[in-house]
Amino acid sequence: MSGHDIADPGLCEAGVRRIGWADRSMPVLRSIRERFAAERPLEGLRVAACMHVTTETANLLRTLQAGGASVAVAASNPLSTQDDTAAALVAEYGVSVFARSGVDMETYYRHIHAALDVSPHLVVDDGCDLVNILHTERVDLLPGLLGGCEETTTGVIRLHQMAREGALRFPVVAVNDTATKRLFDNRYGTGQSTLDGIMRATNTLLAGKTVVIAGFGYCGRGVAERARGLGALVVITEIDPVKALEALLQGFRVEPMASAARQGDVFVTTTGNRDVIRAEHFEVMKDGAILANSGHFDVEVDVRALEELAVDVQRVRPQADEYVLPDGRRLVLLCEGRLVNLAAAEGHPAAVMDMSFAGQALTCAWLAGHHEALPPGVHDVPAEIDSEIARLKLRSMSAEIDVLTPDQEEYLSSWRSGS
Repeated sequence: MSGHDIADPGLCEAGVRRIGWADRSMPVLRSIRERFAAERPLEGLRVAACMHVTTETANLLRTLQAGGASVAVAASNPLSTQDDTAAALVAEYGVSVFARSGVDMETYYRHIHAALDVSPHLVVDDGCDLVNILHTERVDLLPGLLGGCEETTTGVIRLHQMAREGALRFPVVAVNDTATKRLFDNRYGTGQSTLDGIMRATNTLLAGKTVVIAGFGYCGRGVAERARGLGALVVITEIDPVKALEALLQGFRVEPMASAARQGDVFVTTTGNRDVIRAEHFEVMKDGAILANSGHFDVEVDVRALEELAVDVQRVRPQADEYVLPDGRRLVLLCEGRLVNLAAAEGHPAAVMDMSFAGQALTCAWLAGHHEALPPGVHDVPAEIDSEIARLKLRSMSAEIDVLTPDQEEYLSSWRSGS
């Protein structure tokens, strides 16, 4: 395959160094890459991906290549693209990359179409945009699709909607739903990188601030835990009574957004839904309140409503826009409402993405060998893949676990032993 659209090929050397730095913290993916190079489980297959074009993603794409695949990638978020990484992928590693930092939405979708022009056998998606276009504008490619992987909660929600309506035409594996993804990437990765992005964008002190977090899924839990660890008073908003109860029993305050909006100094959305923070909330917020999104698409904060309310907008820092309201209050929106952890920081640490992308790589190989037995729909990652990733990660961290004795195995597998 050939073809690309990147900002500057001259950034290749810097990108190679950054990719290598990330690779040092990705021992699980590195071991899988070595195995793939020997076994070639993806020999002759074309893979189209729509993902954040970062150093960690680059190491996943290198792994798929080592398995024998030809790879094309488009950016899943224009603000997260690292132009030096894109240059290195093209010039050093031979990946077809269609990604430039900061492109408009027309170019964003043109890049996705360009990645799909390779007529892929497998797709790797981050938010379901690529799968959506396959089912709406590129249906001619569907007969050649063997399967796909989805990385995000938002994407999995959309895929289940498609499956319920009978619209999903090929099997897609919900890599997001593995324990090694949800428990570590969503919780520890999102928790750390979200606050990293907020602090880089604003240089604010979180200790003593009231941080309102919308959503107490794994991402929201991670942000809440890290914010509390930095000395913030954390308020959770939720629509799920079970998650709300869990937050309450973990010591967080739980309130509706209508009341939390009056108290918050910093707001973080992590829901995967739209208009979580909207006009009636902006109207009662404190002067100087900071608004950040860590829930994938830029719909969680109603930016259009904020623009309509404001009498002036100024860029006060590189990723911070100040909206001045008629009464003089100022609300600060980070990263135009896009993912704060990728636009203002560098996304999840490589050590966390090591497990997530190991899951992507092993699932792609599994799909290549098992797609004929999978009907169209959303499928779980086989449990043995998740366990293998955890074992490899433990080994890389020099940690050991116990093994059941024969008597223990018999006890657990028999009902005759009694108590």
